[in-house]
Amino acid sequence: MLTSRTFLKRTRAGAVLKVVREHYLRDDIACGAADCPLCDATATGTGARLEARPAGAASSLCPGPHYLLPDTNLLLHQIDILEDPVIKNVIVLQTVLQEVRNRSAPVYKRVRDMIANPEKHFYSFTNEHHRETYIEQEQGETSNDRNDRAIRVAVKWYNEHLKKMKNEEEIQVILLTNDRNNKEKALGEGITTYTCEEYIKSLVAHPDLVDRLACISDEGKEIESGKILFPEHLPLSKLQQGIKSGIYLQGTYRASRENYLEATVWVHGDAEENREIIIQGLKHLNRAVHEDIVAVELLSKDEWVAPSSVVLQDDGQHEDDVENEEEKENILKASVNKNMLRPTGKVVGIIKRNWRPFCGMLSKSQIKEARRHLFTPADRRIPRIRIETRQADTLEGQRIIVAIDGWPRNSRYPNGHFVKKLGNAGDKETETEVLLLEHDVPHQPFSQAVLSFLPKMPWSITEKDMKYREDLRQLCVCSVDPPGCTDIDDALHCRELENGNLEVGVHIADVSHFIRPGNALDEESARRGTTVYLCEKRIDMVPELLSSNLCSLRSNVDRLAFSCIWEMNHKAEILKTKFTKSVINSKASLTYAEAQMRIDSAALNDDVTTSLRGLNKLAKILKKKRIDNGALTLASPEVRFHMDSETHDPIDLQTKELKETNSMVEEFMLLANISVAQKIYDEFSEFALLRKHPAPPPSSYDILVKAARSKNVEIKTDSAKALAESLDKAEAPAFPYLNTLLRILTTRCMMQAVYFCSGMENDFHHYGLASPIYTHFTSPIRRYADIIVHRLLAVAIGADSTYPDLTDKHKLAELCKNLNYRHKMAQYAQRASVAFHTQLFFKTKGVVNEDAYILFVRKNAIVVLIPRYGLEGTVFFEEKDKPSPKLDYNSEVPSLTVEDTTLHIFDKVKVNIVLDASNIQHQKICMTLVEPKILGKDALAEATAETTISSEPEKKKKK
Repeated sequence: MLTSRTFLKRTRAGAVLKVVREHYLRDDIACGAADCPLCDATATGTGARLEARPAGAASSLCPGPHYLLPDTNLLLHQIDILEDPVIKNVIVLQTVLQEVRNRSAPVYKRVRDMIANPEKHFYSFTNEHHRETYIEQEQGETSNDRNDRAIRVAVKWYNEHLKKMKNEEEIQVILLTNDRNNKEKALGEGITTYTCEEYIKSLVAHPDLVDRLACISDEGKEIESGKILFPEHLPLSKLQQGIKSGIYLQGTYRASRENYLEATVWVHGDAEENREIIIQGLKHLNRAVHEDIVAVELLSKDEWVAPSSVVLQDDGQHEDDVENEEEKENILKASVNKNMLRPTGKVVGIIKRNWRPFCGMLSKSQIKEARRHLFTPADRRIPRIRIETRQADTLEGQRIIVAIDGWPRNSRYPNGHFVKKLGNAGDKETETEVLLLEHDVPHQPFSQAVLSFLPKMPWSITEKDMKYREDLRQLCVCSVDPPGCTDIDDALHCRELENGNLEVGVHIADVSHFIRPGNALDEESARRGTTVYLCEKRIDMVPELLSSNLCSLRSNVDRLAFSCIWEMNHKAEILKTKFTKSVINSKASLTYAEAQMRIDSAALNDDVTTSLRGLNKLAKILKKKRIDNGALTLASPEVRFHMDSETHDPIDLQTKELKETNSMVEEFMLLANISVAQKIYDEFSEFALLRKHPAPPPSSYDILVKAARSKNVEIKTDSAKALAESLDKAEAPAFPYLNTLLRILTTRCMMQAVYFCSGMENDFHHYGLASPIYTHFTSPIRRYADIIVHRLLAVAIGADSTYPDLTDKHKLAELCKNLNYRHKMAQYAQRASVAFHTQLFFKTKGVVNEDAYILFVRKNAIVVLIPRYGLEGTVFFEEKDKPSPKLDYNSEVPSLTVEDTTLHIFDKVKVNIVLDASNIQHQKICMTLVEPKILGKDALAEATAETTISSEPEKKKKK
């Protein structure tokens, strides 16, 4: 059956166009009930079948067998309830699914996952194409009212249809809606209808489910009553008009980890110098949450403030009193240098909420038998959340997940609901799960849909595989990696040619051969973006069959590769470059130490060792050329844990030692990446996936220049080359560690390197490498960007065919956005894992005394680096409820005078290190200054290196 709608449309040229929209209706769409005699077994439908005899949770309101049919708002707001294993046999209408898709992509994905889960028995019914359930929109009827009517029509059809099945016990379809008008109309039409709260409270065996109800009114709005504490948010229409006219600015809200009364808004697409707007004070923050997209109104210049250097944590003592915060806000407004003032504004509205489920712990109310409690998120940038729960006693001391429902104007904190329990706080598995969730690292097992695209075992190389490949199995190829590495991306070879030149090859795992564009395996790899390496765990981007087996370039097995081969002279000058898909057979899988031992051993002269020596010699020349061009050699203290074989707790902690072979591999990876970048850009100037590293703004170097000057060293920052040269010269015979400290500090001044599409940017330069063009080609097992680069290169050399998304610069730009986000979060998750294992290491050590160097000086603290452990911590000189010492901060030197002792940046000091486990959620490593002794102060304040498992680095601009 066909229905059509005809309307007239005027084109830009002024012509009148007749448009006919056809809508096909069918009568072969199944109801979804298992064994339904009225529906043909071949009828169409989506999802697992509804159970023939639904045996869901017993309900006091609906004692008989029943299916549930939720409306759109209920699905959007109560998704956590619907995901509970107790809730089964749910009909999801096409009308509802389409609306959810338009309004929330994350919720839509969660609904699709439930439909795909056979244990949930969620069925997607295509009511908009069913002859008996499709309805036309009536004249004067809004789209929302039409959709509500379509839902009611579908429920009535289902109930009549199920009656005809003549089961022993009649199955009923119950409409769940929180919309008062829809419920009244449904009841008037004889449909059994309940709100979500009514139905959930009726489930006699599951009282705890009530905790998971979203805290919203019948219309899905925030409940408001009592004293108004915050200004009203302007409606979206007014915000859009204001942004268009320039009255308001749109940007991303970034809450401060150090100070809950301060945030910054990064303005979208604004001039570089005004990119950041400071927001101070609760009323100006106006209920924005970290990462929300907000509209900001700039304050007049006489109201501008300076970024606060005060640390303020929300103690949660005064739940609904904003006025008590005024004293704290006055601390922020203490006299400051007028040169430090920055553009300041206030949040006037929310354009897009970016709420997610938050991990943390319950702060149980002191009131006996109270049901309302505060939840404290692990991430200090997220405000406390008020939830209602009857399980407070059992949830105390547990890590839990909570979702925000809304933030009324009368509430000091947002309202939310309990989602699920993760486990005991401090437990290693629980804390690892928390850090993965908090850093949004996809870590669920790969689905069957993804695994179905893996090659069938046993796998072997076929004639078809060899069609566009060169057989390089005769070459003496070897790999050099960290110990225990199973996902070997790259291998190398070097041999002398008959003409006296050298042939050098970088051979990279051909992952793109196994992951074809657009299938479920490709989509999941793109979503994950990168492999995440934690201290004891690896979250793979691709399934293990590929990462540790078929794609891993292990020794003595044939493997598919993508090879970049140069002919060089002995001065490491490139004479020819060739790219080819290949087959290799690695002759050795070595660690960095093993490779170094071969190079250094006079007794070894086999082919692998000779190849390594040739590579090492060329690498030194390549590195010198790079540094001469202005490439930076920076330092970052990295640590390695030695684990107990039984408990898997860290028993030793030391900084990683880098060998010549580390540098050797790095040089050839950089060279391959640069060569491939140029090739794909030459072939695809509009849609090459490249990587750039922007030069830092000059002001970023202020702290570095001042710190060097305090040690009588001059650092020039006019260019990367000037910076590199002055760092090389920065030495003090009496202070051998000075150069390392300067390089560590330089790293903190850097911007983040990012992926981008060549057709969307003009500046390609990589500042740190001093290269005009760069990409990532050498690690496709663990980086999705490299897979795209492989596909582009394969098309460029005629080894593979293209596909539409590969040559769509807008889609490539979107992909780059996700890859940049995933890489950033992976870095943060890795640092959080190191921080957590560092806490475990110091847990049994008691008080440890160590040498340290001052990295930064603050108004009331010093930040120190302990070289032995690669550990940073903060020593505060003020303690709550204790008299403070006399402090004199000098930002020019920079130094801090405590009583009569002056502490300069880079000074060597001694500190005591101890783990403070008094706050189980935010355990921290505390450091106390031992030497030099501060005169006139009996006890120094202990202070914290906030190395919590949810932490991110203080500096966003780390390279």
